[in-house]
Formats: sequence, C-alpha cells, structure tokens
Amino acid sequence: MDHNALLKRIDAYLDEAPCSASTPEQVGPFTLFVQRKPGWPYYARPASGCTGVTSTDIERVRVRQRQLGVPEAFEWLVDLVPSVGPAAAESGLEITEHPLMYLDILVPARPPEGFEVRIVTDEDDLAMLHAVAEVGFSDAGTAVGSAGVEEAEEIVSRGTDAGRLSLMHERLAAGLTVTAAGIDLATGKPVAVAAHQPVEATTEIVGVATLPEFRRRGIGAAVTSALVRDALERDCRTVFLSADDGEVAHIYEGMGFRRVGTAGAAKPSS
Repeated sequence: MDHNALLKRIDAYLDEAPCSASTPEQVGPFTLFVQRKPGWPYYARPASGCTGVTSTDIERVRVRQRQLGVPEAFEWLVDLVPSVGPAAAESGLEITEHPLMYLDILVPARPPEGFEVRIVTDEDDLAMLHAVAEVGFSDAGTAVGSAGVEEAEEIVSRGTDAGRLSLMHERLAAGLTVTAAGIDLATGKPVAVAAHQPVEATTEIVGVATLPEFRRRGIGAAVTSALVRDALERDCRTVFLSADDGEVAHIYEGMGFRRVGTAGAAKPSS
C-alpha cells in the first residue's frame, strides 16, 4: 500500500474507533470525542482533511473540554498535520511523540515456560485486568521492577470505577474490544494485558502493559502476538500500534512491525 494511503487509512480509523462510545463534536478544525456514558474519557484530534492548526484553535478546544469536565487531551498523526505539535506547545501543553508502527508480516512470539496467553472472556476478572494495566502504566518503560500481582490486587480491593467496568463488559460482549492476558500458571493470575479494537478491516493494538516484576520475559510480546493473530483471523488487513519510544519500537520490529510515521499526543504538564 502507498505510504500516504496507509497513513490516511490509519487516520480514518482513528476518527471512527472512538465513535462506538462517544459523540463527535466539531470545535474549529478539531473533532472532540465526548463520551456518552461514564467509563473512558476521550480526546480531540484534527478533523479529516485538516491542514493547519493554530494555538487559538487549541485554546478553543481546551475551553470546551473544561466546560465538559473532560481531560484536555489531544492526539494526532504528526506526518499528516505537523502544525498541531507547535500550536499545542504554544498553548502550554506537554507534547510527546511515539513511533507509529504497521504490521508487515507477523513473527509469532510465544509465552515463556510457566505462562500462557489467552483471549479474555466475560467470565474473566476484568477488574483485575484493569488493575494490571494501571500498575504497568504507572511504572512505564521496559525495566524490571518490584511491583507485581500484590499491587494489582490492592487496586482491586479499593474498588474499580463502576462506569469503567461496565464499559469494559459492554465492549467485550459486543466485540468492540478484544483483550488478551498473559497468565502466570503458578498462581492463575494475570500479569500482562493488551487489547485491539477492530473497525471493519483495520485495528489498533492498544494498552500493552506488563507488571514490572514480570518484564523482560517476552510475556508482553506474546500477548501482542496473540492479539495480532486474532485480528488477522477477523480479516483485519491493517494492524497498527503506537510504541512508547524507540526501545519499545525495536521490540515490535522483531515481531514484524515497521515504523511508518509518528503519533503525537498533548496534555497539560503533570
């Protein structure tokens, strides 16, 4: 596929995917995805065909986001709308860029001995899976750490947001989100999780997280591989993801992904 055509296909997917749980609202050259029910707040991204963005455009969206009580978050494809990053920075937002990667040919990754990977069903403990992701993302990167199952169970014990849990069940039942988990066979507990969200023939691998205690064993790669196989079985011809950084991108390259661009994100500094 032509490179520019591929980027436009990914961009069209990123416009369509949030619509299953949100209502698009146009604010200047941006589409703001407003969640229809509690569960997962979305972001604003440049509308299809947008070629230029100013800091004034960014500020208009931020005002509307504050009115709605949603995060002041933006996402975009840098290669298609490069003006978003400078405009967002001028507005005082913190900018991050991530390698945008597309699957050429899957190089399968199997879980290490003592672990299995399987597609999640509604009978699984979704609260625990959400907690695994929360622990994993709170200690980002690929470095091994001390946080593990106990920390995830502590999050579960404090209670999971009912709206978030309900949305997870709804999307799972409807096939809007397909989740895979890496399971420690010694305990039966999940230690890694990720998902993909198919829309027609395109899907994005999202939310790849491994508990720090279990990193550098190939579990996350095995979970990602299982999701890619599932996507291909669903006849998804375009499978893509955004890697955190170059180090993580290198891991995905070993699985058959190649970099095709850059995904941008912006939010207020923490």
